[in-house]
Amino acid sequence: MLYVIGLGLSDERDITVKGLEAVRSSERVYLESYTSILMVDKQRLEDFYGKEVTIAYRETVESCSDEILKDADKINVSFLVVGDPYGATTHTDLVIRARELGVPVKTIHNASIMNAIGATGLQLYAFGQTISMVFFTDSWRPDSFYDRVKENSAIGLHTLCLLDIKVREQSLENMIRNRLIYEPPRYMTVNEAVEQLLEIEEKRQENAYTKDTLAVGVSRVGSDDQIIRAGTLEQLLTVDFGKPLHSLVIVGHRLHLLEAEVLRENAVDLEGLNRVLLRDYNIDK
Repeated sequence: MLYVIGLGLSDERDITVKGLEAVRSSERVYLESYTSILMVDKQRLEDFYGKEVTIAYRETVESCSDEILKDADKINVSFLVVGDPYGATTHTDLVIRARELGVPVKTIHNASIMNAIGATGLQLYAFGQTISMVFFTDSWRPDSFYDRVKENSAIGLHTLCLLDIKVREQSLENMIRNRLIYEPPRYMTVNEAVEQLLEIEEKRQENAYTKDTLAVGVSRVGSDDQIIRAGTLEQLLTVDFGKPLHSLVIVGHRLHLLEAEVLRENAVDLEGLNRVLLRDYNIDK
């Protein structure tokens, strides 16, 4: 059996009881390490699970899936995913490959940023399309996300922005020279995401959002030290959200009174937020 198990968002204790039972029944346990990260290291997982955990890098999962699936028709193998198993298409590919090999698959779900973002007070059914934001480079500054934000904005929906993670990435020179030397991990911050959003708005000038648009930045959602801050995009540029992982929500133009009340609790500047709520949403304090 291949168990595909969501680990939740924070630490080793976020796994479900069902997930923990599956891990402890498995002869091999893999931890996917490139679409997201937990806030604890592998040793903490091994101590809690009572099992050795093997890190599964992108190349292992995408190019060497048969290694993970070896003998899984005879023994239990667990594949651990931070958040929920189906937050990335790579995991769907692994499940399809398992079924092609006749390996039974059982998925055990958990919380992910896709539902835990409700901690901001914004109602989940008022979210539109989720976007991913990648690190810009000198020669590559993609703006395909902009159209999704614009479509969401047109019907008043919030936009969840998932921010880039660079783990086990090679420089162009090392790739060309086929040297297995990897760059230090990088995790996009809310501040960097806002900078890139504003750069693309300046370029496109289609008013999908502006520097005065209301937004919510979050970090380490689900942990004891999570941070949630609401303000304009311009205000979020200078907020220190601390350690990764970060996410960002661009608030749509339809806002419920209860949503506004929770945003006030997390305001960067309460008086400024009240002015935005009155100006853009006709919500008075």
